[in-house]
Amino acid sequence: MELDGARLTCGQVHEAGYGGARVTIASLDRARAAWATAQGLTGPVYGKSTGVGANRDVLLEGGGLDLLRSHACGAGPPVEPARARAMLVVRLNQFLAGGSGVDPAVCSVLAYAINHGYTPPLRTYGAIGTGDLTALAITALCLLGELPWHHDGSPGEGPPRHALVSADALPFISSGAATLADAAIACHRLRHLLDAAVEVAALSFAAVDASAEPVAAVVQEARPHPGQAVVAESLRGRLAHEPATRVQDPYGFRAFPQVHGAAVDALGRAVTTIETDLNAATENPLIAGGLAWHNGNFHAAAVALALDALRAALVQTAQLSTARLATLMDPAYTGHLPFLGDRPGASGVLILEYVAQDALADLRHLANPVTTGTAVISRGAEDHAAFATQAARHTLRCLEPLEIVLACERTAAVRALHGSGPDRPLTGDLEESRRAVSGAATRT
Repeated sequence: MELDGARLTCGQVHEAGYGGARVTIASLDRARAAWATAQGLTGPVYGKSTGVGANRDVLLEGGGLDLLRSHACGAGPPVEPARARAMLVVRLNQFLAGGSGVDPAVCSVLAYAINHGYTPPLRTYGAIGTGDLTALAITALCLLGELPWHHDGSPGEGPPRHALVSADALPFISSGAATLADAAIACHRLRHLLDAAVEVAALSFAAVDASAEPVAAVVQEARPHPGQAVVAESLRGRLAHEPATRVQDPYGFRAFPQVHGAAVDALGRAVTTIETDLNAATENPLIAGGLAWHNGNFHAAAVALALDALRAALVQTAQLSTARLATLMDPAYTGHLPFLGDRPGASGVLILEYVAQDALADLRHLANPVTTGTAVISRGAEDHAAFATQAARHTLRCLEPLEIVLACERTAAVRALHGSGPDRPLTGDLEESRRAVSGAATRT
């Protein structure tokens, strides 16, 4: 995977984190240009000749490495190495975009770490959407040899080392790379889950002989939302176009393109927002045009808002899945016994509704917007926070419950279509459906 600071995608971040993809560097030209400019700067430069936060007006001589030591203080459960590796890829790509002023030699060292399985020992808590300072400070101390790397791969020539100097401290950590990595991973997997949802819905359509009229081209052309059109076309290709058995089906079928299409659109907006930042110079100060520009590009409000909208949309599409699941329990639609039981009075797959509603409850909880809150810290110098970090973390957590909801619907639809003897355990069917739903989402 060649990194050039301009074309990194969510899929590539996932592939580097979980697929073990090796990285190469296309060019260090922009990183070198920013570093050369930084070397010649005079006057007060935030984080280089001054303190940070409320100490921004305090002039310092050196001491930048103390900034790393004071900020390397994450807490909570360890972050899995794949997510930490994805963070390294994002930060390396941002350095290549130029604007940080960090020593460009660090880029090759980060590439070495990625390619030989070295990741920093990150912790879950420590950022509020204005920069992943703790995660990157820990990474910097690993480079300095003050903290041990986690290692899972070929040893190469030993642990990555780079003698960061005082002027490199803030430029190295001034980024939301960990948040962006989590967001990219979540969006990549959600794309596959949303595609799988169309396949699951098609099984339910077939199981209840639902009308294909709602996905007809003439219907969709009358309301041309992009996601709706994509979902309708995909579902239309999977359905048998036979005369409708009912005048109108429940919303779980009739409104599927509209509801699921909105989730597809929300995902598209989130991906666009995230990929913009994956390839952006979100540095403060930004080293460009011969000067240091103090700015707020590090603030991740756009990412947080996009992910809040995405999680809300996931709840809508999961609710529609549980609605179809309820229809699959009804003899009036399936022609089978209630709950798809194998004999009168049997509970059949009734328990799937409980499982799906449990998972849906978690999705609703995770959909609570993070952007309605804020924080004022550092003696008021930093008086707003996006909480994009929490938005990305919650979006990652949505993967499992959404997968379970879809697996419950798929299990019921398959039983309605093909039946199942009483000796076959339902747990096995549900796990098979989970594998079917998640298979594409776990492949890079």
